Amino acid sequence: MTVNELVKAMGKAGAYNGGALAKAADLYEKMLRDKQATKFFGLAGAMVPAGMGGIVSDLIEAGHIDVLVSTGANLTHDIIEAIGCRHFHGTAFCNDVELRHDEINRIYDVYLPNEAFETFEAFMQKTFSELEPESRISISGLLAHIGSRTKSGILHTAARKKIPVYCPAVQDSMVGLQYWLFSQTNHVTVDAFADMPALMDRCFSVKKAGALLVGGGVPKNFILQSMLMTPNGFDYAVQLTGDRPDLGGLSGATLDEARSWGKITEDAQAVTVYGDATITLPLLVAAVMERMHHG
Repeated sequence: MTVNELVKAMGKAGAYNGGALAKAADLYEKMLRDKQATKFFGLAGAMVPAGMGGIVSDLIEAGHIDVLVSTGANLTHDIIEAIGCRHFHGTAFCNDVELRHDEINRIYDVYLPNEAFETFEAFMQKTFSELEPESRISISGLLAHIGSRTKSGILHTAARKKIPVYCPAVQDSMVGLQYWLFSQTNHVTVDAFADMPALMDRCFSVKKAGALLVGGGVPKNFILQSMLMTPNGFDYAVQLTGDRPDLGGLSGATLDEARSWGKITEDAQAVTVYGDATITLPLLVAAVMERMHHG
């Protein structure tokens, strides 16, 4: 049984989030096959440390992402992997004080030693130093500059394919902290609003739009709110989340709720799959890529 056959069988069972995943695969396939649809991808949660970064890079490489919006943390870990450092399998059942003494940082059951951040700092400071002094740059421009200096990963693939990567909360990451450190003795301005004209021009001009949202937070809101100033809305939306809708947070908010704001259209096709995205994302993408590659 292939992954696609498995997902289709889950759809025949039809129950709970297995059924929702099958519906999401059908909808995601339809979105990717729609030549008029501009495809947005939102990446939140600690997906890159969990090994999901390669999926995003492959989707960019295949032309299935036109606009990427990510947390700064995911991009930090993408860079760490791209410069030769590694995340390690650990355990969530441990003594965190001992890990602190051993200079190991924990993300649930993923471990990352401090030496990775030391290598990261040296790379980032060198990369920032190559920016033109006294210049002004957008966040996406800064990320493209970083991607052009790596040889693998999300930022590298996006820079090579000229896909914009937006990170509206870049300050909330090691990338932001490293840039702050650089700015103490250098004068290059990162303009937080410089990305808006190109993004809004794109949103005004889309014929149709679709979004695959992994997690919620800033990437989800930044993507969905981009249509608020336009007469358009998202025609396709797939959300993979582990958060509940009844707590009022955006990460768990239903896509139907977004219709009330006009973020997605009244007749948009939308599916939410509740569960661990390290399970649902690989299954969804593998099933749909199998369909795309075999007719």
